[in-house]
Amino acid sequence: MIERAQVAHAAGLGSLTIGDHHDMKVPYAQNTPMLGRLLAEWVGRPAGCLFLTPLWKPLLMAEHIGTLAAMHHAASPGVPFIVQTGIGWGDAQFTNLGADMSRRGRDIDAVIPIVKALLAGEAVTDNYFGLAEATVGLRSDGPIEWWIGGTADVAIDRAARLGDCWYGSPGQDDESIRRGVERYRAAGGSRFALRRDAVLGPDARATQSLARDLTERGYRGLPFERLLSGSANELGERLGELRELGVDDVIVRCASPDQAGAITTLQELGR
Repeated sequence: MIERAQVAHAAGLGSLTIGDHHDMKVPYAQNTPMLGRLLAEWVGRPAGCLFLTPLWKPLLMAEHIGTLAAMHHAASPGVPFIVQTGIGWGDAQFTNLGADMSRRGRDIDAVIPIVKALLAGEAVTDNYFGLAEATVGLRSDGPIEWWIGGTADVAIDRAARLGDCWYGSPGQDDESIRRGVERYRAAGGSRFALRRDAVLGPDARATQSLARDLTERGYRGLPFERLLSGSANELGERLGELRELGVDDVIVRCASPDQAGAITTLQELGR
C-alpha cells in the first residue's frame, strides 16, 4: 500500500482514500492507522478514508477524523481532508461490532450531524447515543469534505442534504448514474464522485482480457462492463462518457490481483 501510494502520487493522481471493512477473513489494513502512515507519502493533495458509519460510535469516529485531519492539514494546509461515509452491510460485521443492521439508516442520519458538531468544537449531548457533553480534544480547523455514499433514493437525498459530494457505487450502470445524478442535482447536490475498479496497461487487449477473466471468476460481483480496462486511450474515451453522464470525479481501485499489475494500472491512470 505504501508503494502504491508513492506511485499514485508520482503519477499525479488527485486524491487518496482508503476503505473500511471489519471481521475480515483475509489480511486487511484498517483505515485510520493505514492512512496515518500513508499521509507521509501524500502531501499537498486531498486525502481521507471511508467510515461504514453505523458501525462506529460517533465520538470515536470524530476522534479518529480529528487526529487524521490535524496530521493532514499540518503537512498540507488548506487542502481538504475527505470523510467518506457508507451505510455498511453484512450480518457478521454488525453483529461482531455490536451494531444493529436494522437501524443503520437511522444511525447514519444521526451520526453525521453529531460528528460534524464535534469536529466544529462543540460539546455534544445526545440521548440516542448516550453522549453527555462529549468533546474532541485534537481536531483541525482546515477544510473537511463529506462524501456520502449509497445508491438508494434515500441515500442520494442524504448526500444532497448532509454532504459535499455524492459518492457512487462501482456497480452502477449508466442508467443508474443518469437517474441518480438527476435526483441529486434536483435535491440541491453539486458534486458526484463515482467509484470504479480498474485493470489498465499499455496493451489494451491484454488488460481487457484480464478484466474479463476476473469478472467471469466473480470479482466483487461486478460485470465486465463496470470495470475500467484497456489502455489510457480507451480510458480517456470512457471517462469522457462518464463526464457526459454528470460524473465529476472517478475514484479508482486497482483490480489487478498482483502488485505489478496494480502499479501498471496507476501509471496508466497518470498517462
